Amino acid sequence: MRVVLFGATGMVGQGVLRECLRDERVEAVLAVGRSPVGTGHPKLREVVEEDLFALDPITGYDTCFFCLGVSSVGVAPEEYERITYQLTLSVARKLPDDTTFVYVSGASTDSTERGRVRWARVKGATENALARLPLRTFAFRPGYIQPLHGITSKTPLYRVLYRVAMPLYPLLRRAFPRAVTTTEDIGLAMLAVASSGYEKPILENADITALARRDRPAGS
Repeated sequence: MRVVLFGATGMVGQGVLRECLRDERVEAVLAVGRSPVGTGHPKLREVVEEDLFALDPITGYDTCFFCLGVSSVGVAPEEYERITYQLTLSVARKLPDDTTFVYVSGASTDSTERGRVRWARVKGATENALARLPLRTFAFRPGYIQPLHGITSKTPLYRVLYRVAMPLYPLLRRAFPRAVTTTEDIGLAMLAVASSGYEKPILENADITALARRDRPAGS
């Protein structure tokens, strides 16, 4: 696989990048974002671009992992839609047909686009619009995501909350196995989908966990 990764400096993107660089099936990774990743690796190349709407068409890669996003909390509705919907579609339209496009959505996303929760409607509209493109698209809907391997959130408050939750994570996973995952599981599941596909285009948290378990290298 030759992977282009958006959002590699975010918490989920850091986890996906880690698994891409560790996986022998991945030949090359192009990290595209507004700031440098800060990681050196023979497989890794970076494009730093302040205006991601201005990107040129992307060629030479067969897989796109789109982990870039923003919380709806404290963000104007127009700005949330611009980043969540418009930017995602702008990037997807610059990829060759038949590219595998894996989009990080979220649990409780509204596929009908008619629900009362705005962020869920926007995410649902994004998933639906991606499905209409000539790409091989998959939407990941993780629930609670625990960062592992030193990965941290860019939001100070979230960093504190994740540190507090870390000792409780094994209990949370046992109590809510269908609602809890990790940055490692998301990365492994994305690689599994890109490599072998999946029987449905929308993967809920339980699907992500099951795929990661199946695709996890022996001894890891």
